[in-house]
Amino acid sequence: MRVVIADDAVLLREGLIRLLTEHGHDVVAAVGDGTTLVEAIVTHRPDVSIVDVRMPPSHTDEGLRAAVEARQRVPRTPILVLSQYVEVSYADDLLATVKPGGVGGGGIGYLLKDRVAAIDEFLDAVRRVAGGGTVLDPEVVGQLLVRRRRDDPLRQLTPREREVLGLMAEGRSNTAIARALVVSDGAVEKHVRNIFTKLQLPPDEEQHRRVLAVLAYLRG
Repeated sequence: MRVVIADDAVLLREGLIRLLTEHGHDVVAAVGDGTTLVEAIVTHRPDVSIVDVRMPPSHTDEGLRAAVEARQRVPRTPILVLSQYVEVSYADDLLATVKPGGVGGGGIGYLLKDRVAAIDEFLDAVRRVAGGGTVLDPEVVGQLLVRRRRDDPLRQLTPREREVLGLMAEGRSNTAIARALVVSDGAVEKHVRNIFTKLQLPPDEEQHRRVLAVLAYLRG
């Protein structure tokens, strides 16, 4: 594979060059800043680029922003981002370059730098990203899922309220739900009111709120 490397840490950059060349890959450019990274990708059109998130001048997210810009200028160019720490917002920004339906292409990876030490796994990740796959560090996945749950309004519902909402999604009336759950109509009405409140659906025409609640359920 033809590879571009972007990392301002000379030791890591040289280490990656040696590792990749020893395994038969061609490092066509090795750079230390975001601007040069974009230029290298536009010029060389590599099979994959390995990019450090934090690069000069501020050492915050220059590498990530350069990676996003590179994918805008060279659509579908595979990018494997390396980071010292889990930065969930950075992973989100990178994943946002993959459009629904695969229009933006896959070829996206986000790994912690510690993973480089596991050479076989790292090289496998590089190959998968180059092949159009998506590779996320297990720690990144875990934190993404935690945040999704935290932001999900459905998490506020009790198990019984989720059950009621599920039956609503099947188009059942309150009376039919009461029969299915073997509870009173009043109990179901109370659960439904709680669902509307927790999903922040203000008083409105009853059927409209039911539709919105069901949409929230399906999206969750």
